[in-house]
Amino acid sequence: MSGSDTIRTDSRQPETKKFKAEVAQVLNIVIHSLYTHREIFIRELVSNASDALEKMRREALVARDIADRDAPLEIRITADKDAHTLTVADTGIGMTREELESNLGTIARSGTREFLERLDDSAKQGAELIGKFGVGFYSAFMAGDMVTVRSRSFRPNAKGYVWSSCGAGEYSIAEENDIPRGAAVTVSLRGDAREFENPEEVKRIVRKYSNFVPFPIFVNGERVNTIQAVWEKSPSEVTDEEHREFFKFIANSDEDPFYRLHISSDAPMQFSALLYVPATNLEYMGFFRMKPMVNLYSRKVLIVQHAEEIMPEYLRFIAGAVDSADLPLNISRETLQDNLVFRKLRKFLAKRIIRHLSDEAKKDSGRYATFWNTFGTFIMEGTVSDPENRSDLAALLRFQSSAETSGTPVSLDSYVVRMREDQKSVFYLSGRSREDIERGPYISSFRKRGIEVLYLLDPIDDFVMTSLGEYNGKKLVSADSAGVDLPPVPESEGGAPEKAPADMEGFLVWMKEVLGDSVKDVIASKRAIDRPAIIVNPDDGVTTSMRRILKASGRDMNLHGDKVLEVNTGHPLILSIKRLRDGDFEKGFLQTCVRQVFDNAQAEAGLLDDTGSMVDRIYEIMTRALTQ
Repeated sequence: MSGSDTIRTDSRQPETKKFKAEVAQVLNIVIHSLYTHREIFIRELVSNASDALEKMRREALVARDIADRDAPLEIRITADKDAHTLTVADTGIGMTREELESNLGTIARSGTREFLERLDDSAKQGAELIGKFGVGFYSAFMAGDMVTVRSRSFRPNAKGYVWSSCGAGEYSIAEENDIPRGAAVTVSLRGDAREFENPEEVKRIVRKYSNFVPFPIFVNGERVNTIQAVWEKSPSEVTDEEHREFFKFIANSDEDPFYRLHISSDAPMQFSALLYVPATNLEYMGFFRMKPMVNLYSRKVLIVQHAEEIMPEYLRFIAGAVDSADLPLNISRETLQDNLVFRKLRKFLAKRIIRHLSDEAKKDSGRYATFWNTFGTFIMEGTVSDPENRSDLAALLRFQSSAETSGTPVSLDSYVVRMREDQKSVFYLSGRSREDIERGPYISSFRKRGIEVLYLLDPIDDFVMTSLGEYNGKKLVSADSAGVDLPPVPESEGGAPEKAPADMEGFLVWMKEVLGDSVKDVIASKRAIDRPAIIVNPDDGVTTSMRRILKASGRDMNLHGDKVLEVNTGHPLILSIKRLRDGDFEKGFLQTCVRQVFDNAQAEAGLLDDTGSMVDRIYEIMTRALTQ
C-alpha cells in the first residue's frame, strides 16, 4: 500500500496516508453517482456488519482461541442527535491494522471475496455473505463528512485500531486500547443528512432493507429485526403464525393471507420465494392501481421493493419475497442486470403461481370461487395479455351459467364436459346482470334445445373470449352472433314452423327494403322463439356487449348498419304484418310496424340510439289501434 512516509515516535500516534489514486476517483463516483437513494448507506453498513458476523460464526467453529469468545453475535446501531453521528457496530471478525489498510485503503477490498476464496466448495455454500464488491463501505461518505472505524481482530492478543477519513484523499490510522472485538463504523453526519440521527428513521430503513439479516439488529437498544426470513425454512417448518406475521410485514396488511405458495428452486437460478394472495383486492375497491407487492432480496437484504421485473403485471396482486444469492446486480446492488435471467425468472414464477391457483381450484372449488370473485379480473387481464400462458389461465376463468340456477360460477372445463354430443361450440351471452340476460331475447332458444350458455357479466369478458377464440378445440361463440348453427325447436316448444309461408322470403326482402341501411340483412331465424325478431351480430368478433361499450365510449366505429335482424317467421305479429301486406292494407302503416319491430329488437339488445323516434312511433301505432 503506497502512501506518504510518516515518521512515528509513538505507535499510538495517528499515521496519515493517502488513498491510491484510483481510490480517490472511485470514492467520488460512490459519493455522487453510484447510489440513487442516500439511505442505502445504512443498508450497506449493516450488510458489511452481517458479513463480519457470519465470518466470525464460521471461525468460531474451527478456531480454538478467539478474542471475546462469549460476545453475542449482533449488530448495534446508535443514532446520536447530540453528537450528530450514526454508529453501526458489530461483534464480528474485526480487522488488524494491515486489514484496515488493505480493506479500507484500497477500493473493492472488503475482504469478502478473499474470504470466500479460502473456503472449500462445501463451506462456500453455507456462508451467508452479502457483500460482493467492497464499495458499500464508502457509501457512508454520502451522508458523512467524516467516517471513523474502530476495530479489533478476533485473533488472540490482537490490538485495536482507529481508522478515519473525510473522504478527500487521505485517511489516518492509529492504535487504541479498549476496543472490543469487531468493528464500529461512526459516520459524522453532514448538515443535510441529519435525518439519519433520528432513531425512528433509522429503524424504518433497517426494517425496509435489512429486516431479515440473520443476526439481531438493535437501534438505540431496541431490537428491530424481529421477523425471520421464513422463506428459507422448509415449508413444513413454517407455522401459520409465522406466515401471518411475515405476510402482514411484507404486505403492510392486518389481514391473514388467502393463499400461500412456498418455492425453492435451482433453475433458472437458485432462489427461494414465499408468495401470498391477499384476502382483499384494494384495486377492486377503487383506491388505486396496485403496485407489484413482491420484494426482491439477495441473501436476505432488500435489493428492490415492489419489483416489477420479476412478476407479470397482471399478477400485481401477489405479495411476498423472492431471495437469491445469484442475482446479477450492478456494483451498487441497486440495479438489476441481465434481462434474460429475469425474464426466465418471471416466466417461471408466473407458471408456478398459475399452477398453484389451478391446484387450489381443484382442491376446494368453493374457496376458489371466493378468490375468483375478488381477483378474477386479474386472471382475465392475464388471459388477454399473456399469450404464452393463455390456455392455462383460461382454465382458471369462471362464469355464471344457465346450467347453474344458484349462480355458482363454472369453468370452461366443466362446460365442455356437459356439452351435447352434437355441439361444436361453447356459447356465451353478455349482459349487465344475470337477470338482464335471462329476460333478454336470446337465451330461451338455447334453453329449449338443452344447450348451456355462459353469462358474461364483466365488460372485459368479451375481450377475453375474443382473445381466446377457442378452448380445448371448441370455438367460443357469442349466442347473439349471426350464423349460429342450431337445430330447430319443435313448434310445440314455440319454435318456428319447419316450413315458412311460401312467400316469406319475399316478405323478408321487403322488410330489408323498409329498414334500408339500418341493417346489414334480414333473415329467417331459428333462435327467435318468443320474440317477433332479434338483433344478431355478423361474424366479425364484435358482440352486442362490445357494441354497447364502444357506443358508451363514443367509439361506435361505424357499427350502426352491420346488424342482422333475425325474424321469427312463425310469430303471430310477423304473420299478421305479412297477411296485411299481401292484402290492400295501408303500406305506410305496415312499414311503421316493421320499424317498430326493429327498434324493439335493438332496445332489447341495448343498442337503441334514437328513443325519441321510437316513442313517437309507439304513440302512432297505439292511436291507430285504439281509434279503428
